[in-house]
This record gives sequence, structure tokens and C-alpha cells, in this order.
Amino acid sequence: MKIFIMRHGEAEHFASSDAERNLTPNGVSQSKAVARACVQQGVSEFDTVLVSPYIRAQQTWQAISEHFGSDDVQTSDDITPYGQSDDVFEFVCALAETQNLESILLVSHLPLVGYLTSEFVRDIAPPMFPTSGLVCIEFDLERQQGELVWKIHP
Repeated sequence: MKIFIMRHGEAEHFASSDAERNLTPNGVSQSKAVARACVQQGVSEFDTVLVSPYIRAQQTWQAISEHFGSDDVQTSDDITPYGQSDDVFEFVCALAETQNLESILLVSHLPLVGYLTSEFVRDIAPPMFPTSGLVCIEFDLERQQGELVWKIHP
């Protein structure tokens, strides 16, 4: 299966809470550019999309969703900036197994996106993600081991 992990686009520095920070116009533009590049890699739909409830992640999905098809988009409280990567890994594996998923996209935040990448690709250190950065991981569910196939940065 393929697992796609994306960091939200560039966000405002200040809001009444971290969860309420909006994307900047540049964040919207960069996220759309990354989505177009992903489509050029042959990706046009996801079986499931999990999106952080934070506004900037929701707005990132709204900005890129016009490029992708998905019948299953869920808000996931587990993929906020300080979510537990091992718990998310177990959840994604269970979801993939029970629903026979071929692809899943997670739209999340630093530092979680880096930690998640290293959960799925065990022989790498957690990579830094620029805003709107996206990685594609080819993941063997049975062996629970993945390989970083490509990454796109704005």
C-alpha cells in the first residue's frame, strides 16, 4: 500500500490558539503546487484521508482536495502536532488491514509528520518537513516495513 504524509501549508504566526491558526495565501498556493506535483506522479485519489482538526490542516485539505478523489475523509484528533506516532502507526495499520486500503493520506503537523515517517520507514531518522511537504511511502502491511519512494517540497 501507499502512505502519504503531508505537513500543512504555511500558517499565520499568531492566533488566539495554536489550533486556530489559518493558512496564509502563500500556504494555500504552495499546498496546491504540491498537490499538482503529486498528481504528476500519478496519484489522483486516496482510499482514506485523515486530517488534523487544527484549522491550518483542514484548510490545507480544502485547498488540495480539488486535485484528489476520496470517498472517506475523516478528522483525526490523533494527528495534531503532539500526537503519538506509535499510536497513529498502529491505528493506520489496523485501518488498512480491516478496510483493505491501497492508499491513505495524512495531513498533519511538525513534529508528528517526521516521527510518523520514521515509524513507517524504520531505517531513517525523522525527516524535517517544510510547510506543504509531502512524502510517499510504499508500505508492506504484512511486514510492517516501508520504503520512502519520493518526496515533494514546494
